[in-house]
Amino acid sequence: MKKILVAGLATLTFASVSLMAQETLRLITWKGYAPKALVEKFEKETGIKVKVTYSNNEEMVAKLRATRGGGFDLAQPSVDRISFAQKKYKIYKPIDYTKINTDQIVGSMVDAAKKISAVNGKPYAVPHIYGTTGLIINKKMAPEANDWSDLWNPKYAGRISYRLKRPLLIGAAFGMGYNPFKYYNDKEAYKKLIDKVTKKLIESKHLVKTYWTSGDTQKALVMNEDVWVESGWDAIGWQVHKEKPYIDFVCPKSGALGWIDTFAIPAKSKNVKAAYKWINFILKPQNAAYLTNESNYMSVSKDAAQYFKPEIKENFNRSYSKADLDNIKWYPALPSGFDKIESEALDRIKAAK
Repeated sequence: MKKILVAGLATLTFASVSLMAQETLRLITWKGYAPKALVEKFEKETGIKVKVTYSNNEEMVAKLRATRGGGFDLAQPSVDRISFAQKKYKIYKPIDYTKINTDQIVGSMVDAAKKISAVNGKPYAVPHIYGTTGLIINKKMAPEANDWSDLWNPKYAGRISYRLKRPLLIGAAFGMGYNPFKYYNDKEAYKKLIDKVTKKLIESKHLVKTYWTSGDTQKALVMNEDVWVESGWDAIGWQVHKEKPYIDFVCPKSGALGWIDTFAIPAKSKNVKAAYKWINFILKPQNAAYLTNESNYMSVSKDAAQYFKPEIKENFNRSYSKADLDNIKWYPALPSGFDKIESEALDRIKAAK
């Protein structure tokens, strides 16, 4: 009996040590970017456990800033949100592109990610997902809605929604006839522009039914037809369109906002090797296509399109004419200090009665 007990304890101890020793990748990312099936596939192929935390741009910067780049091994901020945070808080490591299989990534996206995320000549991002922010329209109830300015159109009073985040300010500026990116070299002029935008959004706040705060709430509001005109992501609009064909993503006539979400390695990452493995794994064409087919988010994986479902291609062709594509306003790197101007403006809008 004693021998059996000792043997049992030895087995338990060995199992415990093995569990403690299991390699882990701590990933902070957007919801939908780490599908369960791909996480399980990666874990099976590599033996590395993936711990996923869902977040957004503002939270990622806040969490990494609080820990000086600790707590996670891999993050997924938007490309325009990296350089200012790195200059100010030193929360990321430079990307070693010799460890990235760039042959499987669209070259122009690699170039863009390197350029926009660069600090002191070093790149801090690998591109992953791209898309646009524009409008999700109920064409049965709001057939004429087609621009950012419809977010304050009295015709749709009580049927408007948007998220109180940076894209709202940028889109509203374009809807008012300004190009906010042209002010990125003049902080004072940019603040004056954002003040004008803030005034407009406060004056029209009574027209807004509610603010959405996540992809799920964004989708639910238009799906339930509580809202007819909403700022939103192309992928969400396409998900709703599948179930309700009269609701769809629309490029605003003054330009949709183009974004690229990336991979960035936190300064205190404890498993950089696993981070590079995940990046290369997720950008393999078939894996990238799986993510796109599940979420509608477009991958930068070069050969993924051959594995896309037909409806994915149909969505893209339906929503983007050549003129729409040419008119996309791609986010440049956000200058240092401009985030404070924007956050203060958003706080004023939120607090306004």
